[in-house]
Order: sequence, then structure tokens, then C-alpha cells
Amino acid sequence: MGDWRTDPTFAMCRALTEGADLASFAGGPFDIRAVVATIRPGTFDGAVLDDLPWGNFPHGENAREAVRLLRTGDGSARNAMDVLIGMCADDSRAAAVLAVPFLIRIANDPHHRNRADALGGLAAPARARYLGVASRDELLLHRSGHQRDGYDDYGVEVTGYPAGWSVAAARAAITAGAPLLLPLLDDSDPAMRIDASYALATAADPGHTVRSAFATRFAKEQDLMVRAALVLATAETTRAHPHQPDTAWIRELWQDRTMAPEVRLTAAIGWLCLTDEPAPDALHTTVDALATEERARAMDVLPWMAAAGRGEPGLLRCVRRMLHPEEPEPSDDPWT
Repeated sequence: MGDWRTDPTFAMCRALTEGADLASFAGGPFDIRAVVATIRPGTFDGAVLDDLPWGNFPHGENAREAVRLLRTGDGSARNAMDVLIGMCADDSRAAAVLAVPFLIRIANDPHHRNRADALGGLAAPARARYLGVASRDELLLHRSGHQRDGYDDYGVEVTGYPAGWSVAAARAAITAGAPLLLPLLDDSDPAMRIDASYALATAADPGHTVRSAFATRFAKEQDLMVRAALVLATAETTRAHPHQPDTAWIRELWQDRTMAPEVRLTAAIGWLCLTDEPAPDALHTTVDALATEERARAMDVLPWMAAAGRGEPGLLRCVRRMLHPEEPEPSDDPWT
């Protein structure tokens, strides 16, 4: 990747660090939310790809080239997807957000060779401060509380770009693309169903369409890991858009001994994130009995759990942070 300091956005980022009002840049050419809003549904050909102002955002040309490779089905597409995901992991999401509408279109094409890769990575720009996050206060949280500094509790990316703008734009793109993503909950591949639920959990859902789709799929789903994913997706949606019946349903799930352990565990994690109530003894007993090392490692196929882990399986990190906060962090020093 090139030096981000040569990107046009750097002038805006520098001005912000020197005290400029973020609102003065809202809606302008460096506001990724405004740029994404100009992409009309159905217009995803090469001309549209090249017409977008990729160069207005840090590493934008790298993102544009990655999307081009993914669209054409080039053999190096896996590396291209790694570029986009790597940008998000490096806390530089703005340009990756421009890729989201194109990735949704690729994922929706049953004949496209890169659809699984596209779906697996398209939600990365829609989440920030989530790698290694496993606490009740922050897991599954969509930060949207407006603070006095105007940064919506997201702060800035490594380049100085407002992270909240990137996340909001990505979620808006996923919301707009929800009609294309919802059918993927019925895809024949369980991994696609898991990744579809992970992406859709970040969509705005004023009409409860996404929430209803999760419930419908859960009722007929046979794969236990997909069922567990649907529970976490429902909990994430419910945390962003409170809905008491779903909170009650998730509580019932972890109490239901007829449910698969993986479902009960994700329900316990989800419920803890949806309430401030102290964890009851029954939940402690259930989780401590079911959260084995082997099961936790298997559950790392769930993107929420994979992201939560830091030197240990994500489920075990969630259990420790939520139910046993007195336990020390595991050491990642091989000499200790």
C-alpha cells in the first residue's frame, strides 16, 4: 500500500487534528457516507467502479483494484479480499467501504467463483473496535451514541479519518443490499448462511424484516453452527434495535436443555450482552459445563467468536470476561 499521507483526505484529517469541526466536512467529497449514498442499486458495472472517487480515501486505489480482481474472477481474488480485510484490520476502513456494494452483488451471484470470499469479508468495514472484544459492555455493540466531539464513540482510524463515518457508511450499504443478502440465509452452504447472518446483523432493521428472517431460518435450520450463528445475529440486531420478545426468547434458549450446547452457549453470551441483570447461578452452571476447550475451538467458525479470541478460543475468552473477570488474561509469551 502507498503512503496514506499523500491521499487527498490527509488534508482533512490533518485539519481535524488541528481542531477543525468535523461537521464542516459532512456531506462533502471526503465523507464516505455521502459517496456511498450516490451508488444506486443495480449499477455495479466496471464504469461505475472506475467513476467512484477511490482516490479521495486512504489506500483507495488498492481497494479499487481489489474489487476489480474480485469482479472479474481473477485467480488472485483471494489475495484481493485479503487486501480489503487487511485494511479494516489495520483500522483504515473508508476505502474498503466503497467495495461493500460490489461485494454484495458478487455474493448474490450463485455462479460467481468469488462469492464466498466476498460474503465472508463484506461486513468487515461495518464493525470497529471488535477484534479481541469479549465483554458484556462491548460485544455485539453498535456504537451510535453521539458524543460532544461528533465522533459517535468511534474516534478516528489510524489515518485520522473519522471511524464512525466508515462504519455508518458500511452499515448503510449493507442495509441497502439487504434484499440481496436475505436469500443467502437459505443458501445450500452452511458457511454462506453463517456469513450472511453475520453481515445482516449490522443492517438497520426498522421494519423487523431482518429479525423475522433470522427467526424463520432458525425454525427450519438443521446445522447446529448455523443455528448458533442465528442466535448471535439476533442478539446483535436486538442490541442495536431493542425488542423485548427476542431478549426473552434468547433467555429461554440457554435454559432449554433440549437445545444443542452450541445454541445454548451463544444464547447465554447473547443474553448477557442484552441485559444488565447479574448472571444467575443456572447460567454459570450451564456455561461452565458446556464450554469445553474442544467445543470452543469448533465454535471459532462463527465470526463473532473468531473475532473475540486473542490467544485463546473466542468462546472461552467471552466466558472468562463475562463470568469470571477475576481470572487473569492468558499469556501469549511462549517463554512463560
